[in-house]
Amino acid sequence: MKALSNMEIYSKTISFSVRKLLYDFLALIFLAAACILGFVIADKTTDMGLIGLAIGLVIGLIVIGIITHFYGYVYKAGQIAMMTKAITEGELPEDVIGEGKRIVKERFTTVAVFYAATGLIKGIFNELGKGLNAIGRAVGGDNGETVTSVINSVIQVIISYLSDCCLGWVFFRAGQKATKATLEGAVLFFRHGKTFLKNMGRVFGMGAVSLLAIGGVFTGIFYLIDSRFPALFDTLAAEITEASARMETEIPEILQDPKMLMIVVAAIGGIIVWSFIHSTFIRPFVLVGVLRNYLESGMKDIPTEDSFDELDSVSKKFAKAHKKLAVE
Repeated sequence: MKALSNMEIYSKTISFSVRKLLYDFLALIFLAAACILGFVIADKTTDMGLIGLAIGLVIGLIVIGIITHFYGYVYKAGQIAMMTKAITEGELPEDVIGEGKRIVKERFTTVAVFYAATGLIKGIFNELGKGLNAIGRAVGGDNGETVTSVINSVIQVIISYLSDCCLGWVFFRAGQKATKATLEGAVLFFRHGKTFLKNMGRVFGMGAVSLLAIGGVFTGIFYLIDSRFPALFDTLAAEITEASARMETEIPEILQDPKMLMIVVAAIGGIIVWSFIHSTFIRPFVLVGVLRNYLESGMKDIPTEDSFDELDSVSKKFAKAHKKLAVE
């Protein structure tokens, strides 16, 4: 059977991304509406619009978080399940969304089981990456904190891809318990880390290009929109200045200047839109290639129970899960 190319797999599973984008777009509109509504109501009733904006932001983020928690379970996991099926079996059904949902619900009977498994995956990979933070701490001082912060950001990007790959391995190893398959996935990275890290150049390269292109365009669009409401930013900047004096806290001057505040808000909006578009359309294409390398390496060298001992001394979470698995 002829293997499906990365582009073929991506194009056949893009329907998950389209649905995710729709939900993300609705979430963005809801968040913006909550912030504006909170600002307007508080500004009119108590002359403290900034506090109202903050309240609207918190409420919006909570609601979005709850919704994302559930649709992410179906669509993100479903997409990874279908990518895994395409890579390991060389084919996909006509109804990829329906089949993806079925496989996800079959593997993870409830949302709680799904997030327990993904939480374990991220916990293990976070522990495996902690050693790199020693580089930043060794530098010391403010420079050390900067280096550590950059390293942490890089690690989190790598971990997000490895977590998705490990989740793909959990789907591939359908005959094993989810916990055991998760531990196998961690062992695979420990054994073949150099193979997977070769993909990171493409991961960060495509991320940087999409940020400059997509983020730059939407920052410009949002600035044009912001410039049509100068009074709103005059009021908001004045409230920030007043809050800074009242709380005796240094707030960056660019946030107290209406024109600079427009640019900051536009840039934030551009980054938010970029994150939606990048994670929805560009990241899945990159993931197909990383996932293929991960699964193909794993299928050639499936971890055994004995190999789990390799990581027991490296990750406490791994050792705890391994010990619990042994007594079940």
